Amino acid sequence: METPGLVVHGEAEPFSTALRSLINNPLYSDVRFVVGQERQEVFAHRCLLACRCNFFQRLLSSEPGPGVPSPVVLSTVPAEAFLVVLEFLYTNSAKLQRHSVLEVLTAAVEYGLEELREVAVTFGLGQLQERCVAFIEAHSQETLRTRGFLELSAPALLPLLRSDKLCVDEAELVLAARSWARVGAAVLERPVAEVAAPVVRELRLALLAPAELSALEEQNRREPLIPAEQIVEAWKCHALRRGDAARGTPCRRRRGTLPREHHRFLDLPFK
Repeated sequence: METPGLVVHGEAEPFSTALRSLINNPLYSDVRFVVGQERQEVFAHRCLLACRCNFFQRLLSSEPGPGVPSPVVLSTVPAEAFLVVLEFLYTNSAKLQRHSVLEVLTAAVEYGLEELREVAVTFGLGQLQERCVAFIEAHSQETLRTRGFLELSAPALLPLLRSDKLCVDEAELVLAARSWARVGAAVLERPVAEVAAPVVRELRLALLAPAELSALEEQNRREPLIPAEQIVEAWKCHALRRGDAARGTPCRRRRGTLPREHHRFLDLPFK
């Protein structure tokens, strides 16, 4: 009976260093890319890219013809991000920079590099969230009508409802929050009010006119969404008609808040 052979493991660092030396190195390169709007030329090696990534396997599957092959043009990915992708493919590691992590994330998603995508999301989470919030602030009404909005988690919805820069009126935002909670209630098999509890405190009910607030209160009796004490607080702002009592987030206008008669009594600030 033949004895099993001995598996020898060399040191990982020299191996990684040797492969890293081939990144964007014309030595033995058999494929050229023209990358990004800057049209930077980048050299690579077909066999390595093809065995590491299905995207490049499909992209480079055709045999190059005689003579000097034409470069592969990838105009949507910046050169810096593309070189990070190559570093990951060649060495199974890469150094991420905060100023380019979102571009690396975009490339990782496009090329199907799940490990790199997960790391890029974690590393750039704050910046990613800021960009997403800024986009939604600028396209508030369109976003509220999308399926993606209805599928947001409560932690993802909170920074949106806290924003002063949403280009949407509070009445429409209340309707959107109710639709969001209904979808979550159906999926989680929980009451609407329970699903909505983590986020509804961020709705600025005092911005609504008395008739709107009465209609909301009646609907809330039929389908609980907002705690009764939150509606009472909004009525207090109307009753007092004093800016001092109404200062703060619950009464602060958003960018898309429509003017109402009672707003002049609340002396509403806007940031």
